[in-house]
Amino acid sequence: MKIESRLAQIGSVQEPVTGSVSYPIYLATAFRHPKLGESTGFDYARTTNPTRKVLEEAAAELESGDRGFACSSGMAALQTVFSLFGQGDHLIVSLDLYGGTYRLLERIMSRFGVTASYVDTNDLDGIAQLCTPNTKAVLIETPTNPLMMITDIERISAWAKSKGLLTIVDNTLLTPFFQRPIELGADIVVHSATKYLGGHNDVLAGLIVTKGKELSDQMAFLHNSIGAVLGAQDSWLLMRGMKTLALRMERHQANATAVAEWLLTHEAIDEVYYPALAHHPGHDIQSRQSSGNTGIFSFRLKDARYVEPILRHIKLIAFAESLGGCESLMTYPAVQTHADIPEEIRRQIGVDDRLLRFSVGIEHADDIIADLGQALEAAKREIGEA
Repeated sequence: MKIESRLAQIGSVQEPVTGSVSYPIYLATAFRHPKLGESTGFDYARTTNPTRKVLEEAAAELESGDRGFACSSGMAALQTVFSLFGQGDHLIVSLDLYGGTYRLLERIMSRFGVTASYVDTNDLDGIAQLCTPNTKAVLIETPTNPLMMITDIERISAWAKSKGLLTIVDNTLLTPFFQRPIELGADIVVHSATKYLGGHNDVLAGLIVTKGKELSDQMAFLHNSIGAVLGAQDSWLLMRGMKTLALRMERHQANATAVAEWLLTHEAIDEVYYPALAHHPGHDIQSRQSSGNTGIFSFRLKDARYVEPILRHIKLIAFAESLGGCESLMTYPAVQTHADIPEEIRRQIGVDDRLLRFSVGIEHADDIIADLGQALEAAKREIGEA
């Protein structure tokens, strides 16, 4: 069955009593035991809940994994994954990294003796140089946020396996509709499901998918023990959002491509970072390992003075954090999503005071371009370049 059909059918056939095509929301936290020593499979909602179970099974199936785990946020999902590691363990991590992941590693996991080294994860020689006897995993964002750097998942996963390391891939920006890292050799996939999977800016959630029984059993233990699990109501909202994922991702991709190509022609724009563009570094790798492109990209202005008036004058586009919803959102990474990354590191990777990140929504592309165009013209007038 094609992925579009599998997405649309999430939760539609699992309710055997009434045949409900929208799976019920089970708010119960406790479940009766038939008798001593017997269970229905549900004992306590932190361990498993019927609504969450349907979501987790769908996530595992869509990502070609063995087990899925729904968490209370994307950061909760990462924290659960990072709990595989302990005192003295070392991770190799994508250089251009979401600021929240960097903060979790450097300010929280470091307290437990877990260290991380940051590198362009498409540079195999650079990765190999960082590998130590204590290295346990490689964590990849591809595309990265916000500069859209691409990593060859199959190549890095094969290298990691040869060293006995886990490969963890954050697949938030492409979703299983466009990219399935486990099929390329990854061991663990994580999502901020708040973004494209939920798709409506109305649910906070994270997902983990694992491959292999031993690893899946370890993750199940951590998921239950840490307890940062997704509630039944939010599990249902996430399933509802995922039913339209195929339609939304196709529209996000089409709109983002149209807007990115338009920006390339604008005199105020220095660079556009979007893997769908033929000149983008890693475009060929992206085309090989993924069936499409995300709806988010970043662009660098020629003058930092444009930033404030652009963000003030956009109307259809919202100046707001997050990404992946129906509505177009623009953010300023240097002071918002990546503020926790030290300035010298931000500048090294290119997250400077001229960079804006654009999550292109599902509105009509012409309206998005018109709004961006008028904001750019207003900015030009204000800084005296009109």
